[in-house]
Amino acid sequence: MPGAVPSPNIWGHPQVYETENRALDPDGRIEQAMRSVDTWAGRDVLDLGCGTGFHLPRWAADARTVTGVEPHPDLAAAARRRTARIPAVTVLSGTAQAVPLPDRSVDVAQARWAYFFGPGCEPGLAELDRVVRPGGTAFVIDNDARRSTFGGWFRRGYPALDPDAVERFWSRHGWQRIPVDIVLRCRSREDLEAVVRIELPGAVADAALAAHDGAEVDYAVNLWWRRF
Repeated sequence: MPGAVPSPNIWGHPQVYETENRALDPDGRIEQAMRSVDTWAGRDVLDLGCGTGFHLPRWAADARTVTGVEPHPDLAAAARRRTARIPAVTVLSGTAQAVPLPDRSVDVAQARWAYFFGPGCEPGLAELDRVVRPGGTAFVIDNDARRSTFGGWFRRGYPALDPDAVERFWSRHGWQRIPVDIVLRCRSREDLEAVVRIELPGAVADAALAAHDGAEVDYAVNLWWRRF
């Protein structure tokens, strides 16, 4: 779709990304941190960049309605298939900077690893201002490249992404940060290698895997949130 930024992981490797979703944060620490800020029980939820809809059934277990927005047509179709029997869920084609929803129509919004890395995502933030109701909350989950083993890999893989500049960006726009320590716990070494290779450039992935044993890696994220 116009304005969509291609994702190097899920867009090209949806099955491996499914493996990654199953392996990431098995202890539910991100959800615990979100619930410490606000609840989505009985409320209207927006999942921006929902991909294949992995998280939509989880939100629907508590929410009144859940809307997934995804620019990639094949991923959006997969999300619709995944949630076809969940009446509360709707999946729409759209982008973060052109959300296909009316003004003040959602209570809780989240963008989880949807390339909300700070500078450049101002149009998406303007759309959140439009669609989130007064008193609602938005969450953005992204990597913290300053902490953890995976954070070090990410920093080497994407040196142009300055984590301090990212933090300054969110703080300047009125968002607050909760650091969350999670793990990527794959079922096998083969799964971990596949996941790392869709997340990092080839040489960086090779070096990271050569220096790391097992099928689990510690991982740090930032949960950014803002009340509207």
